[in-house]
Amino acid sequence: MIVPAKISQIPKILIMTDACRIAMEANGIYQWTTDYPSKQAFEKDIERNELYVLQHDNEIVGCIVVSLFMDEEYTSVNWLTENINNYYIHRLAVHPNFQSKGFAQRLMAFGENFARENNAVSVRLDTFSQNKRNQKFYEQRGYTKLGDIFFPNQSEHPFHCYELVL
Repeated sequence: MIVPAKISQIPKILIMTDACRIAMEANGIYQWTTDYPSKQAFEKDIERNELYVLQHDNEIVGCIVVSLFMDEEYTSVNWLTENINNYYIHRLAVHPNFQSKGFAQRLMAFGENFARENNAVSVRLDTFSQNKRNQKFYEQRGYTKLGDIFFPNQSEHPFHCYELVL
């Protein structure tokens, strides 16, 4: 079940995303840090009604942010569509104990369907250039790889931007 997140769930969400960070680091992927994703980011997501959690057996096993807000870093990207009514996916996570069970696919389908239902022209996102698994995941869903952006506080490596035209 995918439902809007509540403030009271942030501690559990942070435990889950930290488990994701540790699992990625064990595979040499330094995409997230101890400072990102943060409590403040999730609080802002909830304030904007953009954070959703995936529950399985009453446990939070995943999350996704579906947002209309375009981050400043995205302005330099040559997107496939105009910057009008585009949804952005952020902080997609599935607890490592629940990965490879289709939960990330369900979260992405939720985000894409949410965008369609709200007459969006596309769904946009970025993923870490060193995370080949994520790149394959998005490309198999039909996303087109575009330009790169940088988040210097997270990594010296770029993040690839992707777009799915709806």
